[in-house]
Order: sequence, then structure tokens, then C-alpha cells
Amino acid sequence: MPTATPLRTRFDADRPVVGMAHLPPLPGAPEFDGDRDAVRTRALEDARRLEGGGIDGLVLENFGDAPFHPDDVPKHTVAEMTAVATEVTDAVDVPVGINVLRNDADAALSIAAAVDADFVRVNVHVGTASTDQGVLEGRAHETLRLRDRIDADVAILADVDVKHATPIGNRSIERAALEALERGRADGVIISGPGTGAETALEDVEWVADALSERCSDDSEPPVFVGSGVTTDTVADCFAAGADGVIVGTALKEDGETTNPVSSERVGDLVAARVADSSAD
Repeated sequence: MPTATPLRTRFDADRPVVGMAHLPPLPGAPEFDGDRDAVRTRALEDARRLEGGGIDGLVLENFGDAPFHPDDVPKHTVAEMTAVATEVTDAVDVPVGINVLRNDADAALSIAAAVDADFVRVNVHVGTASTDQGVLEGRAHETLRLRDRIDADVAILADVDVKHATPIGNRSIERAALEALERGRADGVIISGPGTGAETALEDVEWVADALSERCSDDSEPPVFVGSGVTTDTVADCFAAGADGVIVGTALKEDGETTNPVSSERVGDLVAARVADSSAD
């Protein structure tokens, strides 16, 4: 089965900082206010502020659509996200990822292929998790085959023991990461804390990074991203623990509130903290 272009090569930076563009509620969601233009304007403003602040990539996500559909969002959500993603990918010159909450990997992959995005984030790619949407099951077997069928050069970035969920079964986080990569054929993994904006345990990052180093050569080692709780004060620690990249949402928003617009100043400060740490190597 063909593989996508390696995830590491999609970013210009050795230690990419990826920002979140959290979409407001979309049409059909309980909190949608009826203004489609406002949704697109907000997405474009956030994307441009992220890029202007020096971000290395961004993820477009339907964060405002709570409560989320478990694993099969309505067609109108896919259509709306595709329309917004088209404008975002045209407006910025950094890698763009798609995440369709809660766990619709088929929709995310289809949107990404249609708009020429670079990667998708999949919350439960392998294994099973108990969540507020019920029990979610990984469908790596379907996602990989869909990528092949639609000839999509889209990388898969898989969460390991994803936030806002409890994994079902007894396995270490490093074993879960290896299964996502080796059996689920993900192109990279994300290690997060228990919830949005919650600090990620750096020992988890170290264990996963060490496990991958032991199993892979330097050229083939998939990247490990920290997916929550990254701030200007902690970004250097994340890389020191073995992370290859970070995904940041809350810390880049005005006043540190997840649903607020992106703050250009906060983006610049966090990127500068990463660069300062990198230059010290």
C-alpha cells in the first residue's frame, strides 16, 4: 500500500510549532448563529495571524460543533469544512492539517485530499476509547485503504490515548504509540494531557520517544508531537523531553481562552521561545 510523503519533510522547521485554527460553530451545530461569512472570516483571520506570527503549520478543526458526532459527521459539516479549508489553504503558505471531531477520519481525509492539505489528525486511529461521545473504535484499516483509493498524499497524525477520553484496555503509552505506527501505519503520533489546554506529562513523551528511537533508524523514525498544554514557558521542555513538534491552541489565543481569536503576539512569543531553545543546541 502506498505511503504519504513523510510528515517530517512537510515542515520547513526541524522543530515545528503547529497552531490550532478552531472553527466557530458550523451550520447545523447547536450554537451556530446563522452567519456563514463570520465563520470563514474568523478562520482566515486566525490562519493569517498564525502564519504572520511565524507558525510552521496549522490544523483546522470544527471545535465549535459540540456536542460532537462520534465518528460520522453530517454531509453539511463536510461541505462547510471543505469550503472553509479551501479558503484557508489558498490564503497561507504553511502546511495545513484537518481534524473532524470527534473521530471522523474518512471526512478529514476526504477534505484534506480535496483542498490539497498536508495531513489529518485522527483522535482514535487504533484501539478503543471511552469518551463523552460513547465508545470510539479505531478504524485504521478503513482510513489507510481510503487514502489509497482516492490517491491522497495526506499524512496521518494519530493521537495516542487521546485527551477527553479513557483508553479501554491495559497497555503502556509507548506500546500504544508503537501499535498506532506499526500496525495502524500512522505517519506520526501525538501525546497529550487529559483535556484541551491541559499539560502533557513529559515522562510520557520521553517514553514514547525512547521507544521509537530503539525501533527505528534516524531516517525512518516517525515524529512525536505534544498535543496539549504547550505554552511559552513549557515549549522548550517539550523538545528537551524528545518531542519533534508541538501542537498549540489555547496558549495562542487572546487572554489564553481557547475559543478566543488567535493573538499574533502570543504566537510570536511562543515561536521565539522554541527558536531560542533550538539555537542553544
